Amino acid sequence: MPFRNSLTIRQKHILWAWSFLALPVLFYVVIRFYPTGNAIVLSFQNWNLLSDRTWAGAENYIKLWNDEVFWKVFKNTFVYLLLGTPFSLVISFFIAFHLDRVRFMHGFIRMMYFLPFMTSAVAMAWVWRWFYQPVPVGIFNNILATFGIPQINFLNSTTNALPSVLAPAVWAGLGFQVIIFMAGLRAIPTSYYEAARIDGVSGFTILTQITIPLLKPTIIFITVFSSIGFLRIFDHVFNMTTNNPGGPLNATKPLVLMIYDTAFNGFDMGYAAAQTVVLFTVLLCVSLLQLYLLRDR
Repeated sequence: MPFRNSLTIRQKHILWAWSFLALPVLFYVVIRFYPTGNAIVLSFQNWNLLSDRTWAGAENYIKLWNDEVFWKVFKNTFVYLLLGTPFSLVISFFIAFHLDRVRFMHGFIRMMYFLPFMTSAVAMAWVWRWFYQPVPVGIFNNILATFGIPQINFLNSTTNALPSVLAPAVWAGLGFQVIIFMAGLRAIPTSYYEAARIDGVSGFTILTQITIPLLKPTIIFITVFSSIGFLRIFDHVFNMTTNNPGGPLNATKPLVLMIYDTAFNGFDMGYAAAQTVVLFTVLLCVSLLQLYLLRDR
């Protein structure tokens, strides 16, 4: 092959690399980039799945700006993010930090923590929905009744519904975060701890000056991963509020559920695409902001 023989060794290496990368790049273009571009174009159009697309300009975004429900949903989405991410981060680190020191049945306990992450979100949502039911069905209210404490309306209260939906979402993701934190903890060289103990450094100082700083890459990964998950929360909300999705009074509705409702119940694909573009922009900005704030200085 004259062409191949004329290439340098470096050029041949590059050609081989791009030959192996061609299929993944093609996959990403077809599966990721094309739908993303198509959604952006669709956000400037009107389409109900049956008729032809018609150009609408910025009409969908103007409608979005003036939609009170959208702003309520937008606020809910950030409440999920601002409550869920720090809570899950602190709880998973606390569990991992102490579980790493457990020797008896360590593997079994770690498996039990990871099990909810492997379980179907739909199944978990329905189990937790059962927990939240009034007496005599709901476990939580039965426990409260045993101690003479008034019943709590978990899922039908505009105040309690969002935290009630958020709790199982945090619980479901703990297993994955605990495993990642434990991997990060075990990657820290023991020589640092041995030197600190020889110098008589307190446990709190070891935690704040050695453990947490050296876990920074792990913390960044979990924070970004967890934030994206809470911004895209859907399964738990949809299944725990099936009778009134996102209710009551949109108190639990996140942006993904609004997109689903607009597209497949309202059949307003252009408006749903505009909401999707907003969600994509929020995800991108939040991820970049977290990477910037948590970067090494």
